Amino acid sequence: MKSFFRMSYPYILWIALFIVAPMFMILLYAFTRSSSGAITFKFTLENFSRFLSDPTFLKVLWTSLRIAFITTVCCILIGYPAALFIANLPEKRQTLMTLLLTLPMWINMLLKTYAWRGILMNFEMESEIKVFIGMVYDFLPYMIIQIHTAIAKLDRELLTAAYDLGANKWKSFLKVTLPLSVPGIISGITLVFLPAVSSFVIPKLLGGGNYVLIGNLIETYFLVAGDWNFGSAISLVMALIIIVSMYLTKKLDTSTEEG
Repeated sequence: MKSFFRMSYPYILWIALFIVAPMFMILLYAFTRSSSGAITFKFTLENFSRFLSDPTFLKVLWTSLRIAFITTVCCILIGYPAALFIANLPEKRQTLMTLLLTLPMWINMLLKTYAWRGILMNFEMESEIKVFIGMVYDFLPYMIIQIHTAIAKLDRELLTAAYDLGANKWKSFLKVTLPLSVPGIISGITLVFLPAVSSFVIPKLLGGGNYVLIGNLIETYFLVAGDWNFGSAISLVMALIIIVSMYLTKKLDTSTEEG
């Protein structure tokens, strides 16, 4: 047992260096202030009060949540029929369709976003619509894969039983397929909403530099303004929102399984 535990030492070291240490530094910067380029180790909530008291920052936060929510809804509306279609194909075709679906995910997101930028620059439309297109395109496969996995695992005998009891295709879908695929939908929501709410590459490239979300705000204060204290405070606010979102989706998933 001790030998197996020793094998975990490299992973523990990795976690300590690249997860725990950066999070500690963010906490340190968020609750302190800088003076002449040096951190003064004095506890303060000034960075958080600055963010929460400024309507501009709150508007950016609300826009980020709204964009992420609409992106998630669009991915569900498009992804569920696609996943259902793939799940009803023969097994070999399902494998092929899944492969075709995951192929774009192997390409770097920055390259895909630049490609969409080249395409959308030929059309006159609002920057927000361009951001929506980029986000839905980038995160849609995650939703489809999760829902397809849930539907593919369904016991087909349940549908047969529903037909034997007089249910048509629509009723069997509402009573059997949809409720049993809810865990896949919840997993898809987690994989779409969380990265969408903190995205900064897509809004920056497709929004023409004039469309700012919370991720862009964090990037600006870290890399441009050099205000790591305020940037860390915004990062913690974003992390708190993500944790709450994960808790709510987990709670919903648990209640669904119990039901």
